[in-house]
Amino acid sequence: MSRIPFLLSLLLLVQSASAHPTNAPLSAAEIKQSMDRGIQWLVKNQNKDGSWGSANKTKDLNIFAPVPGAHHGFKAGVTAMSIEALIETGAAKQSDEARQALERGEEWLLNNIEHVRRADSTAIYNVWAHAYAIQAFVDMYERTTDPERKKRIKELIATQVDRLRRYESVDGGWGYYDFSVGAQKPAAATTSFTTATVLYAFKQLEKVGMEAPTNLVARAVKCINLQRKPDFTYLYELGHKYRPMWEINRKGGSLGRSQACNIALRVWGEKAITDDVLAECLDRLVERYEWLSIGRKRPVPHESWFLIAGYFFYYGHYYAALCADLLPAERATNYRRDLARIIVPLQEKDGSWWDYPLYNYHQPWGTSFALMTLQRCLPPKGS
Repeated sequence: MSRIPFLLSLLLLVQSASAHPTNAPLSAAEIKQSMDRGIQWLVKNQNKDGSWGSANKTKDLNIFAPVPGAHHGFKAGVTAMSIEALIETGAAKQSDEARQALERGEEWLLNNIEHVRRADSTAIYNVWAHAYAIQAFVDMYERTTDPERKKRIKELIATQVDRLRRYESVDGGWGYYDFSVGAQKPAAATTSFTTATVLYAFKQLEKVGMEAPTNLVARAVKCINLQRKPDFTYLYELGHKYRPMWEINRKGGSLGRSQACNIALRVWGEKAITDDVLAECLDRLVERYEWLSIGRKRPVPHESWFLIAGYFFYYGHYYAALCADLLPAERATNYRRDLARIIVPLQEKDGSWWDYPLYNYHQPWGTSFALMTLQRCLPPKGS
């Protein structure tokens, strides 16, 4: 027997064990201290123009990203997420530096989001930017009292909804690659999690008195349901319907996307997504999250067991925190405790979090997801 596979397995087991959370719950002060370091990282690492992320950190293994369109989408997406994180954590109320960083970020997004488009006939990464821009704009709308600014934000939200209508796949829902046709209307490989991300963002429109197009929503909900298995795991993409038990489509492979799909269906009225289903999938994530952790920081997508890609780690835990918010308080408490015990120890020495190396975008998105997750792990005020 070769020693290489054995040593590799041993190394991965050690990594998994060292990443496993302890049983002791973290105090609110410990969570807040971790969040403060993450906020400081976002403030310190903002670009001079107000955005976050860049294409400057390159390596041989970077994913397919046609220039410049793919990078416009990446930068707009992580900037929107950073804005969300600073607003939702209340950072702007705690320091002038954070407030100024937030204001610069908001201005950049307001002035640049309309320029984000499909990179070419194959790469449609811009759908991520449109979805998270909607969420950021909703937060921005709620925090401003200026009527003219509110009007402008609503106009830009409408453009993002229109972009998502334009880039909807012919199968319904959204994907980020179209390698089959390359037509004006994408024949994108509809992925369950991308569709879920857009659907959740669409639901946030109601907070500002807007509505998502009912036909887009209906097709997207149908698309996710077509990818939903009886055990509430979800196919990676619609084309996998003929391979439902492929590793990536099993419980371990679905850990990072089940939460997003569950909450997307739940907020749009899918009765099958009960509290018990949310809890079962949260239990599954907490008990088996090491599968996601083993894939964390690997430079090649889907090279880990269950074909897990590193970029599902903080994404999955963020939507898990959103799912916990939908549960009764007595059920949500334990999940919030568990999520905090997973996220806080993984913070880097510089205060950031990251799970997959992607040019220079990975730290802003990992840090933003982690901050928004931990904000939901804090005890409710007055408790």
